[in-house]
Amino acid sequence: MTTKAVSRRWTLKVLTCGAVAGAGLVAFGQELDRARDLVGRVQEDLRRAVDFTRNNEKERVRYENTQHHLSEFDRQLRRDHFDKGKLDQAIDDLKHVVQNNTLEPHDRDALAADLSDLRTLRDVR
Repeated sequence: MTTKAVSRRWTLKVLTCGAVAGAGLVAFGQELDRARDLVGRVQEDLRRAVDFTRNNEKERVRYENTQHHLSEFDRQLRRDHFDKGKLDQAIDDLKHVVQNNTLEPHDRDALAADLSDLRTLRDVR
């Protein structure tokens, strides 16, 4: 094989690896964007559900903990870091909201679906 042929093959390999790596980065970026969209939806559902809470301090604390951990997870996503530990905390907090807080039926359904989606996000990552 000539030097020219070897050089062409090497160049082709480098370009192919670069294209594959670039596609991986784009897919990773899209995955993070979808995760951030999900976090935003969950936070909006929590804001809507908290309006139903009257003067129950324990229920408000559960909402606040969930919002806080979702916010921490989102902050890491913004820095291109998928922090499963922070996501697990948010999932546990949301589970406690769904199981223990007084909710309207449509809010409970929305938050239960959010909980399922967050678990799926964690499991496929």
